[in-house]
Amino acid sequence: MILAKNIHYSYDKLEVLKGVDLNIKQGEFVSITGASGAGKTTLLQLLGTLDDVQKGSLTINNKEVNTLSQKELSSFRNKEIGFVFQFHNLLVEFTALENVCLPAFIAGTARKSAEKRGLELLALLGLSERANHKPDELSGGEQQRVAVARALINSPSIILADEPSGNLDSKNAEELHNLFLKLNKELGQTFVIITHNKELAKLGSRKLEMKDGKII
Repeated sequence: MILAKNIHYSYDKLEVLKGVDLNIKQGEFVSITGASGAGKTTLLQLLGTLDDVQKGSLTINNKEVNTLSQKELSSFRNKEIGFVFQFHNLLVEFTALENVCLPAFIAGTARKSAEKRGLELLALLGLSERANHKPDELSGGEQQRVAVARALINSPSIILADEPSGNLDSKNAEELHNLFLKLNKELGQTFVIITHNKELAKLGSRKLEMKDGKII
């Protein structure tokens, strides 16, 4: 599902990634840990095609992303990759359902079909009764579950999560971790999660550690 070879990345003269090799199979649940500054978030941004690989090669779901134009890359990202961030990044003026459906609308999905899928996902995540509530009417845990539904709306090949429970209390964090496991097992969803949370890191089928720009 993901094959990265000898990935290097620098900000000006600061080399952040120093030859990362990574091979993740379909359906794996991989956690990436490491101290702040180890390069975890930079790597996740590259895996999410939010930044361009400067040196090395990156293949996602049999597509070599280095060769795609910006327009092709945007379409690929929208369809193949779902993102869950530490802060839910919901749009405050839209309801939970509207937030969930946004990636589907961008992909050109008809409103009726997008909303049907969005309601199914909200039901799966226990949020049916919250579909028409706006973010400020939801708890922190509910907001993050809406963000997970948004990540799933286009049935992506991969879910990338950056400290997804970092802004939640322990109860909501545990519920989110169990939700990820459920989605991984029931939907066969591939997860790559960056986390400092030791409990979440243990849940994965594989745990990787980064140090000084490399996977050790």
